[in-house]
Amino acid sequence: MPKYVPEIKNARREKIVDACETLYQNRAFGEITFAAIGNAGGFTRTSLYTYFHTKEEIFLALLQREYEKWKTDLDLIADPGRTLTAKQFAKQLSQSLGKRIQLLKLISMNLYAIEESSRDENLVEFKKTYKAAVDSLENCLKNLKTKMTESETEAFVYQFLPFMFGLYPYAFPSEKQKNAMKAAGMKLKKCTVSKLAYDAVLKLLK
Repeated sequence: MPKYVPEIKNARREKIVDACETLYQNRAFGEITFAAIGNAGGFTRTSLYTYFHTKEEIFLALLQREYEKWKTDLDLIADPGRTLTAKQFAKQLSQSLGKRIQLLKLISMNLYAIEESSRDENLVEFKKTYKAAVDSLENCLKNLKTKMTESETEAFVYQFLPFMFGLYPYAFPSEKQKNAMKAAGMKLKKCTVSKLAYDAVLKLLK
């Protein structure tokens, strides 16, 4: 097979994922169809099926790409030549998540549906990328001035990763949710992803 063929296939695949990302910025997951993604990317349903079998597989590819980007930021924090205080680490980790709003939105709202409706081979490839990001997070903890034991590192990771699932809803409540909270007499506190993550990281490190 000529070298350019895989490159063209990868470029077309990325174009489909780009179209999905664009739609997701303005529509809810349930409002986006397989055909709508194809139309947005300029693909027929038949040609789209060459790369993905469901819309969930396209979203899985988008999520995989987001984890790859987050891993790149984590690798910078994990540079072995650095030593970080707890506050420095918390700031850099929280800022890395502040740049990954798409990732947080996907895992908080649609992860279960995305994974359940994707083929096993696609899910395995995604999990490899996810594992690489988790490994990078563990490597970041090695740069802390106050060294952590293996069990402390494991405890941090397994508390922080589930915490990430709640970041998007707290930082970006919908207008309907905000109105309902006000009507219920609940106090609505404005917060950002970075601020929420920063405070949580410091608490987990204590």
